Amino acid sequence: MIVIIGAIAGALIGGITAKKRNGNRKDIAQYATGYAMAFMVVAMILTVILDRTLI
Repeated sequence: MIVIIGAIAGALIGGITAKKRNGNRKDIAQYATGYAMAFMVVAMILTVILDRTLI
């Protein structure tokens, strides 16, 4: 669940960042994808840490 939230948040932040930098649609898509992947990795690590410490 945390990974999905991380991916959506990353995609939104990436899209907004590219739009602020006056990027075209391809730039926005690339930023959204890159940020989503980065946030997914961080969320996956956070999920593993939480799983190991809470159980």
